[in-house]
Amino acid sequence: MTILITGGGTGGHLAIAKSLRDAAIKAGHRAIFIGSTSGQDRGWFEGDARFEGVHFLQTSGVVNKKGAAKIGALLLSLKATLNALILVRRADCVISVGGFSAAPASFAAVLLRKPFYIHEQNATPGRLNRVLRRFSKAFFSSYEATSLLKDYPVRESFFEGARVRKKVKTVIFLGGSQGARFINELALKIAPLLHDKGIKIIHQAGKTELEDVKEAYRSLGIAAELFDFRPDIDALMEQSDLAVSRSGASTLWELCASGLPALYVPYPHAAADHQFYNAKFLAEKNASWLCRQEDDPYRLLLSLLERDMREQSKVLRELIKPNGAELIIKEVEKCLQK
Repeated sequence: MTILITGGGTGGHLAIAKSLRDAAIKAGHRAIFIGSTSGQDRGWFEGDARFEGVHFLQTSGVVNKKGAAKIGALLLSLKATLNALILVRRADCVISVGGFSAAPASFAAVLLRKPFYIHEQNATPGRLNRVLRRFSKAFFSSYEATSLLKDYPVRESFFEGARVRKKVKTVIFLGGSQGARFINELALKIAPLLHDKGIKIIHQAGKTELEDVKEAYRSLGIAAELFDFRPDIDALMEQSDLAVSRSGASTLWELCASGLPALYVPYPHAAADHQFYNAKFLAEKNASWLCRQEDDPYRLLLSLLERDMREQSKVLRELIKPNGAELIIKEVEKCLQK
């Protein structure tokens, strides 16, 4: 069977695409990828020999554009959909992981009446997924009670390193590979107190601010483990007892798989405020904490340093099980056999 995986734009969508690719190949299927010339798609998959074919169509985001720019983006998407029709004909089914990159192949799947599936990463579905949901055979969501499958595709290594936390001895600050200025400022503000308490600091500062943050720690006379991107982020989470993080879906569920409680400070300009609702899902289950950046997360973080983390750790580990991608591929197989 040939499974066409489409979507991307950002790392969160592309991480799901990669997990589904690996699960499809493991199950003996062929995988094709269709992404965009924009965003991070090429950086992840250009020249990827594990896919039978990798294709990048000229598209751009539509949601935040207005006027002529929006019309231009829609026309690009229409042209790309016509190109995608040829590629989608070769597939037995199409799985969308969302993002603007997914639009052409998803619309082509609907037009060709190919079996079509959606994986939604966020608690608030994106506009494209809301439009296309009615045409899908299954809509996979870790947040919705009615979803056939709720286990988010996360690398096995995060589960292998999972443990129940108790005392906070190490804090990890996560702003994503591109960084988050507010997270960086919060980390530097509380760093002297963490240092005085003997709490180790691990800090993902992002590419653009890494050198400035390094210099700031030097001027404070504080040692911190600093990085922009690390492929072994699972090992760094395993070492940590509390995370301070944005609440993009992939990072959020990786922290769940690791059993690592977090104070989530959502990116305030995320589309449809989806980062807030991702974190709210966990906060309502007493599995982590949520604070908007304008509501002074510093004070909440201070109080968390003295907390016993066992209850939150245990709840997190109950919310997600391994093999999420494999279960999605099996569900697709079952649907196609009917």
